[in-house]
Amino acid sequence: MSDTPTYSRLELDDRGIAWLTLERPEVHNAFDDSLIAELNAHLERLHKAAHHGEVRAVVLGSEGKSFSAGADLGWMKRMVEYDFDGNLADSRKLSALMHGLDTLPCPTLCRVQGAAFGGAVGLAACCDLVVASEKAKFCLSEVKIGLSPAVISPYVQRAIGSRQMRRYALTAEVMDATTALALGLVHQVAEHDALDAAVEAILDILLGGSPQAQRATKALLAEVARAPDSQATREHTCRVISELRVSAEGQEGLASFFEKRRPDWNTPADRQQQQNAAEPRS
Repeated sequence: MSDTPTYSRLELDDRGIAWLTLERPEVHNAFDDSLIAELNAHLERLHKAAHHGEVRAVVLGSEGKSFSAGADLGWMKRMVEYDFDGNLADSRKLSALMHGLDTLPCPTLCRVQGAAFGGAVGLAACCDLVVASEKAKFCLSEVKIGLSPAVISPYVQRAIGSRQMRRYALTAEVMDATTALALGLVHQVAEHDALDAAVEAILDILLGGSPQAQRATKALLAEVARAPDSQATREHTCRVISELRVSAEGQEGLASFFEKRRPDWNTPADRQQQQNAAEPRS
């Protein structure tokens, strides 16, 4: 498991802890189709290893200042040119990543040292435990560019509840670590310099449990929750984001983002002001 792909690294230590690390610090660990493919390949290997008891726990982390900025800008620019079918195929790969991480049979821990925006919030929500630095920030930023946190929505809503999901998915407000803790997205906040120590402390606790019991318990909890991440739900989220990407407002939102201007729909007050300015004066 120690081979080194382009954008990520998977290593297994002598305790059976698998360290899955995003390695694109120069772009704040943003993910694109290549990184998603790598992570899906890693997760396939981890599923098999965990089922055979070779992996006790998985730690998802990243190098650099940010945990992950979400979607890579170059990838987003390419998606603007995709038709609906292209967007749907692309979305299904991201959905597979979230589903694969969420359903790993062993305990999973997410180490968040900095900003986690867009889809990165989904990565955190798919992990069993999240330990965040006091400097960490979280944001469901998609509506600001005419999109939706569609594919990650089942996991994030499960973590923070439907009422809070409505607020943060519709406003795209930034949550600091303390807010994320209060909402249930984060389980523990640590001083920035003590983040690794906090991760190790939790791993020590996890290693004290029975691997078989942990696998069985995780499967049980998923069954009890009746898995909101059903095939029908995942397919629907893929279609929602794909329809938005090819819609007029989705295209305008992406265009305005890259052109560093406000989208033409703006706010009701802006539209009224524009309408008043356009009306002839008496």
